[in-house]
Amino acid sequence: MICQSTKQTRGTSASWTLLNSCSICWPTLPDSLCQSPLQNSTTPAMADGRESIFTSLDNAKTQLYHYKAIVIAGMGFFTDAYDLFCITAVTKLIGRLYFYDPSTKKPGALPPNINNAITGVALFGTLAGQLFFGWLGDKLGRKKVYGITLVTMVGCALASGLSFGSTPKSVVTTLCFFRFWLGFGIGGDYPLSAVIMSEYANTKTRGGFVAAVFAMQGIGILVAGVVALVVSRAFMLAFPADNFKTNNVLSTQPEGDFVWRIVLMFGAIPAALTFYWRLKMPETARYTALVKGDHDKAAADMAKVLEKQIDNIPASTGGESETPKKVLDPNSSYGLFSREFVRTHGLHLLGTTSTWFLLDIAFYSLQLTQKDIYPSSRLLPKPTEMNAIEEVYLLSKSMLLIALAATVPGYWFTVLLIDRIGRFPIQLGGFLLMSIFMAILGFQYEHLRGSTCSADSKSKFEFCKGHPKLFAVLYGLTLFFANFGPNSTTFIVPAELFPARFRSTCHGISAAAGKAGAIIGAFVVQSYTPDVKSVKKAIKALALVNLLGVFFTLLVPETMGRSLEEISGENELGRNGFTAVVANDKEVKTEKAENTNGVEKEKAPEDEMEMV
Repeated sequence: MICQSTKQTRGTSASWTLLNSCSICWPTLPDSLCQSPLQNSTTPAMADGRESIFTSLDNAKTQLYHYKAIVIAGMGFFTDAYDLFCITAVTKLIGRLYFYDPSTKKPGALPPNINNAITGVALFGTLAGQLFFGWLGDKLGRKKVYGITLVTMVGCALASGLSFGSTPKSVVTTLCFFRFWLGFGIGGDYPLSAVIMSEYANTKTRGGFVAAVFAMQGIGILVAGVVALVVSRAFMLAFPADNFKTNNVLSTQPEGDFVWRIVLMFGAIPAALTFYWRLKMPETARYTALVKGDHDKAAADMAKVLEKQIDNIPASTGGESETPKKVLDPNSSYGLFSREFVRTHGLHLLGTTSTWFLLDIAFYSLQLTQKDIYPSSRLLPKPTEMNAIEEVYLLSKSMLLIALAATVPGYWFTVLLIDRIGRFPIQLGGFLLMSIFMAILGFQYEHLRGSTCSADSKSKFEFCKGHPKLFAVLYGLTLFFANFGPNSTTFIVPAELFPARFRSTCHGISAAAGKAGAIIGAFVVQSYTPDVKSVKKAIKALALVNLLGVFFTLLVPETMGRSLEEISGENELGRNGFTAVVANDKEVKTEKAENTNGVEKEKAPEDEMEMV
């Protein structure tokens, strides 16, 4: 019995032959040497005991380099979270400094359109960066564009603190300009960092390592909180002032202009410290081998990283070896959004984009309740009870407390448990619990928050007769299960599901869908919430959005415990456009051929065979 194949790749006297589109070996060979392309292993064991590139990566022990890679790759998310944490307090201070209107008898505040511009322009930049750098990461390689994103982030974070202008609006305009490009750099880090870490990590701990990269957001939040507290406290002591109620003019210290600039600029320093290490990182072996087709270079790079002998070359009986090649066959490979891609990965991409989109609508819409959360939880007094810099200090303190209690632990629960219980249960459970807690908040919002204190009340706080502790607990649980749930898994799974040549692009598309949801959450939903009744309706609607996330999660398969090649289908050699040439005979004859793209490849003899 001979297997039918349109292309058969074999050596003249190879010890075994792998057929391109069939799992049946030559009948004359022992069963132990038969290799099915549908089996989990993507490359055969080496004759001299040395491991293949992918096997080495999948089975590698956790080393210092893996932890260093987490820090290097996570700096984009550190900067992202640092900026998002600080910008709330910064906009409050900018409002007091530049937009005070004495006729209102209230502290200065940013007009809604300007506030939305400052906070939202970074989201638009992030969306654009995710799409652009995601595509570029597949075209040029992960390493080649990785340094660009970091330089963009560092430069624009520094420039944000140097925003200038002769009028308040011109200062805001330059700030928005730099924040757009800051977001652009941060957006590029989403697909590149996720893909780099997933392609470096071993199978057993891959989820935890990619989650740890994303959890650098938690570190960014903590550092941002500490920096904002220290800087604002130092200025409070150096430049004391009465609260707004006592002196509406002197309560806004001019020195506050330095506070927000220092806080924004400091976020660039940790990221800048990792620039050298980004330049020294080698290209991922999977990109070099599967996309570029250079197995020798991939093996050499990974040997340095893993500090062990890695070779994809089986030894011959005579002590010499021939290199097994995997070369892209342009006639059988499929492109992004081709019919074959849609058939193989269409539902996967729909699942990753839809779940990330739905999550960010709900997650960013939670920001609309922050103006009530802190006062109603009695973590923050009325604005008139504080001076300008004091408001930054107390707001940062309140945000840091909730982050420590809910947001940050959620990240690290994911890191610890994702490779034990899987991506699918964490995402499904997270969406479901977020839906439940947001439904409770929506139906009981006014009861939990309390009513506005009467004008003659001597209370320092804005709301009275509520249930501040329960309100804070429900809000905190929602944030906790967002991070120990879909906020982490939607970042991880797209870096595992797709073939290497599309991996960065598909992750960028998924992430951009999420940022589109964030834009809807931050602007569209918030614009329809001018009063308490509208807020209640909005939160109820968001509970339904999370419930939709539960159903779309069913489109996303579990990826735990499997190699990237098995998950993406790259071990099915007849379907993904890769042809394996594996031989032990040192006399295998190959010829060089130029393919249609001008890329040199090795071409083995082809036999047209029929079933007999």
